[in-house]
Amino acid sequence: MLHLPAPRQQWLAITNLAATLAWMAEACLSMRDLKCIHGHAIRAYLNQHPVVLGKIFRFAAVSPFGDLSYAHRLFSQMHKKTTFFYNTLIRGYSKSSSPSRSIHLFNQMRQNCVSADEFTFTFLLKSRSRMKLDFPLILASDEIHGAVWKFGFRSHLFVQNALIHLYAVRGMPGSARRVFQDTEDADVVSWSGLVVAYVRANDLEAARQVFDVMPERDVVSWTAMVSGYSKAQHSREALELFWEMRYAGVNPDEVTMVSVISACTKLGDVETGARIHQYIDENGFGWMVSLCNALIDMYSKCGCMELAWQVFNNSRRKSIITWNTMIMACANHGHAEDAFKLFELMTRSGFMPDEVTFLALLVAYTHKGMIDEGIRLFQSMKINYEIEAGIEHYGCMVDMLGRAGRLEEAYNLLTNMPIPSNDVVWGALLAACRTYGDVDMGERVINKLLELKPDEGGYYILLRDIYVAAGRTVEANGMRQAMLAHGARKTPGCSWVGE
Repeated sequence: MLHLPAPRQQWLAITNLAATLAWMAEACLSMRDLKCIHGHAIRAYLNQHPVVLGKIFRFAAVSPFGDLSYAHRLFSQMHKKTTFFYNTLIRGYSKSSSPSRSIHLFNQMRQNCVSADEFTFTFLLKSRSRMKLDFPLILASDEIHGAVWKFGFRSHLFVQNALIHLYAVRGMPGSARRVFQDTEDADVVSWSGLVVAYVRANDLEAARQVFDVMPERDVVSWTAMVSGYSKAQHSREALELFWEMRYAGVNPDEVTMVSVISACTKLGDVETGARIHQYIDENGFGWMVSLCNALIDMYSKCGCMELAWQVFNNSRRKSIITWNTMIMACANHGHAEDAFKLFELMTRSGFMPDEVTFLALLVAYTHKGMIDEGIRLFQSMKINYEIEAGIEHYGCMVDMLGRAGRLEEAYNLLTNMPIPSNDVVWGALLAACRTYGDVDMGERVINKLLELKPDEGGYYILLRDIYVAAGRTVEANGMRQAMLAHGARKTPGCSWVGE
């Protein structure tokens, strides 16, 4: 039997324990387990062991089950912060709700003379693409691009792709194309980024030209085009491209499906929408909250409330958007009682109402003619829920009061609102003046409207109609002359037919 010296035995035991702890950290699935592993490492004086610490740190920083705050505390306690540890934390923040922390870490990294590598810039560029354009104290896109060149990583494909992606999400196709042209071995990620850049810049023609010459297409490029067509109101093109995508054998993702359902909604094509719904159920997408929300919206706007209710009732996971969509659907279809019952059930289920919830309820009160109840709800937004009313809420209130003939109250509401008004809400009040033949109020409203939008001839015509209805032909003829004198024109009507 071989007998090893005590130091040798101790070294092997420590090495084996370190390997075991590292393996356990790699395999664990929760922060609770990770904290136990970390505790064992501390007791065994292995908490600064590079492999053990690396595995523990990586899980906390980048795992979906990790904890970035815990990772940052570990990082602060490290005796030696290497490129790997900086990169891992930068990567964690690049996917978080605080991507700007990555920039601060990069600056700290440079101050501490820790070398950056290609992974640093890949994660850094991802962080930058997720930040707001006006965020203070951050590197601008061109500064990071310059740093990529300065540190010698301009020829690394995944760094170049990250740069293309950054310019793509900013809607800067010119910059994205320059990086693309500088890429020697462009892959499908590079091409897809260029397509996204043109789509984000609302240049669908250029996006389609790039898409058509791509040597290979992935779900990102297909989805970018489908989504671009859908958002640009080219709904038929979006649906045609979706079926081409399926014929090409490319499986859509959640974003693709939401865009396709949106196209069906805009077309009022419930038959195609039902086929998409069937595809969603057959391919295991049915659990996705965003798709359920889109389906509820589609069915309700196509007049199929029974199917909308089916989707809602079968949704195991509901978000505030799910509840709001169904409440708004009931309100728009005049099912006010259902809207109110849903609101009560929503609050009992632990969801707090938001601005959209209150807008839907105000619509329900308007359709029901429950004016006083609607006023109390409008007032409770600020008092009970600390939610500030927006222009849509004021517009709904004007419509509600106007339908009831309470024009003076509507006028006072608009003149005292704490946010800027617009021609839409005043136009709603003018329409109510026409309904009730209130010439005096119509004149007051038209003066306000002509301040906001002096070139809109439709307002002159509405007031002229009010004068005609009141038998005041002289003033009616004067409106026609005033419209011509100011060069105002009526906005031409448009039709959804044949979209």
